Amino acid sequence: MRLRMAVMINALTIDVEDYFQVNAFEPVVSRSNWDAYPLRVVDNTTRVLDILDETGVKGTFFVLGWVAERTPELVRAIADRGHEVACHGYGHELVFRIGPDRFRRDIRISKALLEDACGKPVRGYRAPSYSITAQSLWAFEILAETGFSYDSSIFPIHHDVYGIPGARRCPHRIETAAGSILEFPLTTVPFSVAGRQFNVPVAGGGYFRLLPVSLVCAGLRAVNGREGMPAVFYLHPWEFDPEQPRIPGAGLKSRFRHYVNLSRTADKFRKLLSRFSFAPMGEVLDGLPGLDAEVAAPFGVSGPEKLTPTGQEV
Repeated sequence: MRLRMAVMINALTIDVEDYFQVNAFEPVVSRSNWDAYPLRVVDNTTRVLDILDETGVKGTFFVLGWVAERTPELVRAIADRGHEVACHGYGHELVFRIGPDRFRRDIRISKALLEDACGKPVRGYRAPSYSITAQSLWAFEILAETGFSYDSSIFPIHHDVYGIPGARRCPHRIETAAGSILEFPLTTVPFSVAGRQFNVPVAGGGYFRLLPVSLVCAGLRAVNGREGMPAVFYLHPWEFDPEQPRIPGAGLKSRFRHYVNLSRTADKFRKLLSRFSFAPMGEVLDGLPGLDAEVAAPFGVSGPEKLTPTGQEV
């Protein structure tokens, strides 16, 4: 599918979680002890909101239910400043790990908390650590059943935690027994080496902090121009906080992923905002022409039953 717009509008997204809640620190930070850590998510999210006010850009904030429960005023502030509030689950648990029943409870609780706080329907969902994978395709039916109209959890890459390498890279519609749901995958650029093709992530987060901003911009331009489709970009509020407390006991890989180039995030973010047009994800999806409805093809599996298994917890 090739989409054309006079000016390509991309989706700007912020995953609202605190520094101690990331999957990389799960081995050394127990969820039962989260309340013992100093909250920095309000100040850091406000920092992001201020940058967006400066630049006149609106986005979608995927907020953890745990955060909304403790700081409903932050959710109200996001909505009052003109941004879309969406759901990031409750406790940042990996979807493929908790299974269908706990997932259903998790998103119902989170959706209710967010809607109570902002006073508006919550349409969108993003899984913690993009954990809708080939092991958890059942999640789409539960999302549709729970009243979500779009998802942005699929990362079409190889990764040690998440990713569906064979997934479609463009926005598309997924049909389930409970209804359809739109999928906006995280943005990648196809790259070929020695006859092998793989996808290079340019959607944000640690990739954005690690790569030169010029390279990320080149990737987004290729997606917008050569492929004629919108991109999605994401960051976390803790990525704007180089002074955050360091987590003791975390492994070298986890520390590198989390702390690399935090001091440069804000400046790089401003440069990105000055070079591309962005809007909330729901608005971008609403502006697209009719999206292809596919069931299994995006995932490299066959048979619609692959999307709706009753499943057991994994």
